[in-house]
Amino acid sequence: MSTNERRSLGFTSTTIIGRSRVLRNGNLKKVVLLHPEITIQNCQRWPMPGMVAFGRRWGIASDDLVFPSSFELFVRVLWWIGTLALYTLHKGKFDCAGGRVLHSYLVVLLVLLAFIILSLCAIVYVSAQGTITNPGPRRSIPVLVYLRAMLYVPELIWAILGAIWVSDDSQGCQPAEVGAVIAAVVASWILLLSTGVGVLFVFDPLGSSHPGPQSQEQLGVRDLESSQGSQLLSTARSVAVRVWESRLRLLCCCLPRDESHRAAFSSIAQLVSGFFSDTDLVPSDIAAGLALLHQEQDKMEQCRDPDEVLSHSPSSPIAEDLEAELEKAAHCMQFAVAAYGWPMYVYSNPLTGACKLSGDCCKTQSAEYDIVGGDNMGCHFSSILHSTGLQYRDFIYVSFHNQIYEIPFFVALDHKREAVLVAIRGTLSLRDLLTDLSANCENLPVEGVSGTCYAHKGMSQAASYICKKLLNDGILNQAFTIAPEYKLVITGHSLGGGTASLLAVLLRSSFPTLQCYAFSPPGGLMSKALADYSKEFVVSVVLGKDLVPRLSYPNMEDLKRRILKMVSNCNKPKYRILLQGCWYELFGGEPDDFPTEMDNRREEELNQPLLGEESLLIRGSSSYQGLSSEDSPVHCAHLPLYLPGRILHITEDGPSRRSCFSQVRYRAEWSSETAFRSVLISPRMIADHMPDAVLWSLRSLTQDRPFNLCPSSLSNSHLNVI
Repeated sequence: MSTNERRSLGFTSTTIIGRSRVLRNGNLKKVVLLHPEITIQNCQRWPMPGMVAFGRRWGIASDDLVFPSSFELFVRVLWWIGTLALYTLHKGKFDCAGGRVLHSYLVVLLVLLAFIILSLCAIVYVSAQGTITNPGPRRSIPVLVYLRAMLYVPELIWAILGAIWVSDDSQGCQPAEVGAVIAAVVASWILLLSTGVGVLFVFDPLGSSHPGPQSQEQLGVRDLESSQGSQLLSTARSVAVRVWESRLRLLCCCLPRDESHRAAFSSIAQLVSGFFSDTDLVPSDIAAGLALLHQEQDKMEQCRDPDEVLSHSPSSPIAEDLEAELEKAAHCMQFAVAAYGWPMYVYSNPLTGACKLSGDCCKTQSAEYDIVGGDNMGCHFSSILHSTGLQYRDFIYVSFHNQIYEIPFFVALDHKREAVLVAIRGTLSLRDLLTDLSANCENLPVEGVSGTCYAHKGMSQAASYICKKLLNDGILNQAFTIAPEYKLVITGHSLGGGTASLLAVLLRSSFPTLQCYAFSPPGGLMSKALADYSKEFVVSVVLGKDLVPRLSYPNMEDLKRRILKMVSNCNKPKYRILLQGCWYELFGGEPDDFPTEMDNRREEELNQPLLGEESLLIRGSSSYQGLSSEDSPVHCAHLPLYLPGRILHITEDGPSRRSCFSQVRYRAEWSSETAFRSVLISPRMIADHMPDAVLWSLRSLTQDRPFNLCPSSLSNSHLNVI
């Protein structure tokens, strides 16, 4: 092996003798050679951030102990001061039956607390040293953790003895003394239980090392290219998938264990485990990277010239007016919001919503209307009536049936727009979430479309389910029999928006004049061929920095790569990054000018795996390719997926941070899918996705009324800026 080859693997001079073991690092698959005879010389200093203690890797890093240890230190110091004050005030006065025991108990407790305080001080100090990618100054953290863990044993024993003293020997003692011991015992048990919960929280089921088959053969780096090395990697991947399946089953324990759910769990587990397979970052590393990336993006946005506003869609005739599209979108969004049923209605009308629905919820229209599943009390249907303003007779079909890949929808006659309107609900249940996360590609052949046709698996199957219901059950035939001159309009928000777009693609050949308005659809929805085809009849509406329209596998890979670069290049400790990041998110200010390069950092080192997790793998991760280049392409094994149709982007004018009662001004412009190829970090990345926020922004663009940011004022709109 040449010097360059050895260097590309993360070391310059290596002697490796031993047997292979598969070490699971949280969400990471790593092949490591573990044996006392192994020696690795002149290794790069890329460390593994997950703290290794008690023979396993944990879901925290050595620099994650600053905040929890500081909080415990604060509690312990107050506890020690209170115990010392009690001992000083009552010294020589412990004349009750159990006074001698109480005296000894307090003395030992003071000494024990002093040792605990000293150990916590050491942990806080050492954990605050170094940076995320330079844990060298924190190499003594495992020893301090072992020391702190040992102190839990006498603390547990003393808590038990204190409880025994209170129950048996406290008669005749002063109430203050008994109360102090009770407080000490309760505090000890609370801290012990909190520690136990914390251990469970950071426990990583993939963090232990499991020895492989015993073999006398000596394995080197080249052996990992052999069938035995491939078998190790395959075993690691299988273990990761099984663990993620277990997590999903635990999360969705209330769902039935039928074949469709098992298949969904398996598909999602493979996707998620594959995404995290080449990183070894703990959650706090990701949080720090997001904080750094947000400030970096804000700095770039401040330096960027305002984008040119297009008054018309680049792919539509000039005669198609932007304001007319906004009017149609605002009207359809009312139905997309109504499809969420009573939860969204009560959320949008917190003071009056429950009262308005209470009189109608127990009324049933099942004898007259085809209400299917999930609405026994009639609350969903009542909220739809209130939200849309339609009459009972205007509804052709309403389904609240909800299973994985089968989502609620309703069909109604919209006399105002002369349309047969199909509104599909967005995510509102665990089953919907599983449909969202089934993000693998699935073939979706469409007649008349040239090019490869594929789409998001979960939404594709949901669209196929609704399509079969509409056609095979004669729902659309019934609607067009009543109103033959009406046209078909399909709408939905989020999951409903993505499903509506794919449903429109499926029905386009049968209904050439149909239109679809998809609000906040997911970015990873359909292939390029289908996205181009849908531009003729689909309009996607995206608000601000909404996360979901920017969610796709390539975008997430790009986000992961950027996070790796940010944490690699920042030479500040993690606790400072998180504190400054929280301050920036809450109170704003100027983005911190973090350094872009670390001292004596070679560019070629930035191209190596951040944490050395691939130092024994022959093929490097795409996440680390081109770390030193912000615009380096991300090579993803997953097929690229795009937003559907033409994209109408609504953004806020003026500064991004305002007070609660500030008036908001919006503008709308036609955009392209290239504007959504990266995830934008912002406090509003989730808020901008909420259906009520999208509806209010559309109303504010079509109705000239003031609009405030406060939740109590969100029913108002704002000044119209197009």
